[in-house]
Amino acid sequence: MRHIPFIKMHGCGNDYVYLDAVSDPSLLSLDLPALSRAVSPRHTGVGSDGLIVVAQAEKGVDAHVRMIMFNADGSQSATCGNGLRCVAKLAGDVLGLRTDPLRIQTGAGVAVVDRTFENGLVTHATVDMGTPMIELERIPALASKLRPTATPATVVLSVNGVDVEATLVSMGNPHAVVFVPQTRLIEGGAVMSDEECAALNARVGPMIERHEAFPQRTNMHIVRVHTKTHARLWSWERGSGPTLACGSGACAVLVAGVLTGRLEREAEIDLPGGRLTIRWDERDGRVRMHGPCVEVYRGVWPVG
Repeated sequence: MRHIPFIKMHGCGNDYVYLDAVSDPSLLSLDLPALSRAVSPRHTGVGSDGLIVVAQAEKGVDAHVRMIMFNADGSQSATCGNGLRCVAKLAGDVLGLRTDPLRIQTGAGVAVVDRTFENGLVTHATVDMGTPMIELERIPALASKLRPTATPATVVLSVNGVDVEATLVSMGNPHAVVFVPQTRLIEGGAVMSDEECAALNARVGPMIERHEAFPQRTNMHIVRVHTKTHARLWSWERGSGPTLACGSGACAVLVAGVLTGRLEREAEIDLPGGRLTIRWDERDGRVRMHGPCVEVYRGVWPVG
């Protein structure tokens, strides 16, 4: 029996188990999907939204480290905004990488991260999440399974016989953004409370995640806009279900809000686990996300 060290960290409550495969490359030979399924359960495992492995960047890639991400069900994802901030923290706190900006290789390309150090430890990070994609084939989404609207990047999809309007954005992973006014057809009644939004997220999320329009499944977000610079979201992440935060989802929400005229290009996005500041720069078209990264504890996990 082998016991492998791990660090549990979170960004706005979006928590993962992190492995340092830079110091111990043999960790890459483990059955990582199975390990993610083992450590993620809240009652029988460590308790997390999945597993993230920090490794050396691949040969020829201009990056300091590489992030390999698995959801709670063992499926692999290209990137994670909250995870990137915590990878940047591990790189600083554990690996001693102090160079900023830090470059992290992901399945969606190389992410550039600037960090805030306090008493020698990384507490916050700003991640360049890249340029959003709204073309259906790049998300990916199947046009034949959707009905277009006059609003940019916004489509109608049928969910259990009910038409739901969603704005589709990829931030290297797919997102379907559903603003609360469009959910009234499902729920009926006036503006929905936090509890009603969370309940709707839990009911509709799994259906939209696996909707036939999304060949690689999708993340889904219920959003209530308060002002042009402030919104609140509830996330259903593919492979993990409801989470306290989704960084790439918050970026997708900001982009969707700008495209539909609901938000300015910089806004504070509240998630159940905390607040992120998102900016979509009009000059270079890139989305940048700022938020905290927190170490919860360190431990060991038995394998073999």
